[in-house]
Formats: sequence, C-alpha cells, structure tokens
Amino acid sequence: MFERIAGIVFPIYAIVAIGYAYGRWKKPDMGVANELNMDIFVPALVFSALAAKSFDIGQHLGLLAGATAVVLGCGLLAWPVARLLGVPVNTFVPPMMFKNSGNMGLPLAVLAFGEEALPAAVVLFLCSNLLHYSLGTWMLDHKARLSTLWRVPVIAAALAGLAVSLLQVPVWQPLWLGIKMLGDISIPLLLFALGVRLTDSRHADWKISLVGALTTPLAGVLLALAVNATLGLEGRDAAMLIVFGALPPAVLNYIFAERYNQEPDRAASIVLIGNTASMAIIPLTLVWIL
Repeated sequence: MFERIAGIVFPIYAIVAIGYAYGRWKKPDMGVANELNMDIFVPALVFSALAAKSFDIGQHLGLLAGATAVVLGCGLLAWPVARLLGVPVNTFVPPMMFKNSGNMGLPLAVLAFGEEALPAAVVLFLCSNLLHYSLGTWMLDHKARLSTLWRVPVIAAALAGLAVSLLQVPVWQPLWLGIKMLGDISIPLLLFALGVRLTDSRHADWKISLVGALTTPLAGVLLALAVNATLGLEGRDAAMLIVFGALPPAVLNYIFAERYNQEPDRAASIVLIGNTASMAIIPLTLVWIL
C-alpha cells in the first residue's frame, strides 16, 4: 500500500517541488507559459477527453451533480467559520469552495485511477472552473459580466468537445493526435507552474490559513460522503468525489483575489498553507479509499 500511494503522490509533489526550487533559484516569469497552458494546452486536454468516442456525458451526470453539491456546500460550511475568525467572507470562502482540481486533481486522478478516469476528472475540473468563473467572480464583483463566460478557452473547448461527442462528429485522426499531444503538455506544466507560483505566496495570517487548510478538506470529504449516499454513487466515481473534496484551494483563488483586490496577500497565504498541508491530507485520503 505504501508503494502504491508513493507511486501516486510522489510524481505530483516532486514536479511541484522542482517548480518551487526553480522558482526560488531563477525567479522565472511564468506569465507566458501559464497563458499558453490555459489558452492552448488545457483546452486541448479538455477537448480530447470530452470528444473521445468512449465519453458519454450521461454516465457522468451523477458525478457532475455531486461536484456541484460539494463546491456549494463547502461555501455554506465555510461561511460561519469566516464569521467566527473575523475574516471577510469574500476572502475566506472562495478558497474553501474552489479546489485545486486542475494542477493537482487531474494528475492525481490519472495516477490513482488510470487514464480511463481522465474524462471523469475533466468533468470535476470543469464543474469547479465553471462555478469559479461564474459564481466566484460574482462573489468578488457583483458587477462582473458573466455573459462572456463562453469565451474562456477552457469553457469553449468543453462546449466544442461535448458537441463533437453528442453529435458524433468524426475528427480526422492526424488532427486528433495533434490535439491530444498538445493536451499531454498541460498536466506536468500545471504542476511545475504551481510550484513556481507558490514561491510568490506569503506566510501572512498563518493561523487563519491553517484553519482554512483543515476546513476545506474536512468539509469537502464530509460533503462527498453525504452526496455519495444521497445520489448512490459507488466505485470509482464515489472515490473520485472524495478525493475531489479533499483537494486544497486552487491557485486561481489567489489570481482572482489579486484581480479584484480582495486581500490577495491573505488569499495567497491560504492557498500556500492549504497546498502544503495537502502533502499529508491527500496520501491519508488515498490510503482510506484505495
């Protein structure tokens, strides 16, 4: 069991650690790489997963509903915690809701459950991102325009992939191979970029960050267990939803906080401590479910 868990988590944290070390050493500007990843590579991964002949959206509706319930439920549970801590709700609640389902969730799903689990992992990732770009944006800025959500490359790629799947549109095999090769770049780059990004995070308000690091996985796992029982999810889907619930806050929370001037230093600290704590929480979760 130890070897199995190590084989799952070691590659993930090793790449993050390399990114962190390189970030401290060279202090690279990852802006272009991150933009390429979010505009090209991740959308290619999403499209290839959803447009695959083996993908059936009907098989993942329960998982989609479960992920939505976990995200929204984490927000409801985190709300009174923020009040007790005396922290602005819009600073504390979003990182508790929107999990690291991209940088960590996608590679974790593939390593833990195999390549065949990638479409399900993409569904979880898309659910979290769609809610983050819509509800999460609205939480930080009630005047934000959500009508242009479809222009986000990841969302546009998901819509295109679903259209190809539902309409059974044939994709020229060389084109398909090229798209898949682009998508294969995304996961290691996501992990490396996470490591580099964490070098910019500060250890401000470590007590609040520590509470957040425990709140988000605890609330997520408890909600996932409740949702699994309610919706009757079993097997791999149930296990993936539990892992999804245990994930730390997404780095995107810091980026959003910076964009909307919602205490970005404190948000960065919550993200940093949460992802650091996940080095213990994720292996324990895997030992439990596998």
